[in-house]
Amino acid sequence: MADAREGSRGCENRMDSEEDKCSDNDFESSKLGTKEYWEEAYQKELETFKDIGDVGEIWFGEESMSRVLRWMDKAKIPEDAGVLDIGTGNGAFLVELAKHGYRNLTGIDYSPASVELARNILQAEGLTDVTVKETDFLSCRGELTGFDVCIDKGTFDAISLNPDNNKECKKLYVHTLKDALKDNGIFVITSCNWTKEQLLERFCEGFQFVEELPTPSFQFGGKTGNSVAALIFKRVH
Repeated sequence: MADAREGSRGCENRMDSEEDKCSDNDFESSKLGTKEYWEEAYQKELETFKDIGDVGEIWFGEESMSRVLRWMDKAKIPEDAGVLDIGTGNGAFLVELAKHGYRNLTGIDYSPASVELARNILQAEGLTDVTVKETDFLSCRGELTGFDVCIDKGTFDAISLNPDNNKECKKLYVHTLKDALKDNGIFVITSCNWTKEQLLERFCEGFQFVEELPTPSFQFGGKTGNSVAALIFKRVH
C-alpha cells in the first residue's frame, strides 16, 4: 500500500507548551476542510487505482492502523463487534480490520469518489461483506446508531479546518458520535492537529478517557512533542 508515513496531508508537528496544552483555539480554515478538496483528491486516487491498482495514501501510515488493532486485541474486542470507520477514505482501515477477523464493518464518507474507491479496493481484496456508505457524519444524526466501536483517523482534523462554521461542526460531531455509539462503546481517535489535552477537553462530556496509545515523538529546542495523538474513549452517561 502507498505512503506509510506517520504524518499526512494538512498535518504539522506539534509542541505541547504550557500555554497551549488546554487551549481549544480554532485553526485557520483551509481547503483541507472542504468536501470539494476531498472529492477531487479521491477522484484522482480512484482513477489511479483503476489504471494501475495503487490504492493511494494511507492516512497516518500503516502503523496508525496496527497500533489500533493491537489495542483492540488487548481489549478483546469481539470479532462480531459493530465497527464504524468515520471518514473511511480509500477504505484501507476497513481492509485491515476485515483481514484481522472483524466481520461487522461499516465505513462512511461524504465523498462519492471515496466511497467508490473504497468499494473497488474491498472488492479487489475479495471482501464483499463490508458496508460502505456515502454519508456526511455531520448531517446524519439518528441514522447511525448501535456501534460498539467508532474509529476516526483524521476526519475530526478535517472538520476542524472547515471554513464554514467549524466551531458548530465540532460540536455537532461530538453529538453525532454520542448517538452512534452504544453505552460503553469505544471511540478511537488519531489526530495530528489536536493535542492529548485538547482532545480530552473536547470529548469530556459523555465520554470517559481510557488510554493513550504510544505514538512517535520528536525533540526540538529541548522539548519533546508528538507528531500525532491517539486516544481511546468510552461512551458513558
